[in-house]
Amino acid sequence: MSNDHPPNEDDPMELFRQSVGDVKRVADDRVPDRPTPPAPRPRQRELDEKQVMYDAMHDPIDFDAADTGEHLSWARAGVQRRVLRKLRNGYYAVAAELDLHGMTVVEARAALAEFLVEATSLRGSCCVRVIHGKGRKTATDAPVLKPMVAGWLKNRNLVLAYCSAKSSHGGTGALYVLLRSNNDGKH
Repeated sequence: MSNDHPPNEDDPMELFRQSVGDVKRVADDRVPDRPTPPAPRPRQRELDEKQVMYDAMHDPIDFDAADTGEHLSWARAGVQRRVLRKLRNGYYAVAAELDLHGMTVVEARAALAEFLVEATSLRGSCCVRVIHGKGRKTATDAPVLKPMVAGWLKNRNLVLAYCSAKSSHGGTGALYVLLRSNNDGKH
């Protein structure tokens, strides 16, 4: 376009061209497509499953205790049968409760360890209830936390005995745990 003549003020296109000046045509005016992002991965679930497998291979599990979903019962050597029978019948008042539902194995292990120490620090010898669930919502419908909790409890010096709770307190999805006082500092 030539700037020799003044623009016609009645023609908006001519005013526009005059104000823009010379232009160069673009061969392709489309914006290039972005590459397709990768499909999302459930990374946390993968990490949780990996941790469960690691714990299953490295934690001592008493396979007698890793039952088919029925009652658990264990007592440290020296604990009288009468004490275990009272525990099983719900004779002891439950001083504290821990619910492990929805936790990963790593979270449950840490929560249980902290709970046991805190319970004995605050209350001395006492009975507590640990709810581990029945494992019916897992991929295999087999309990994951139940056998792990049983193994962890056996390895804690604070634990004198445990057994499955009465049905009104969770049945085979919970344990009554009898704890000794933590005066000696052992866990």
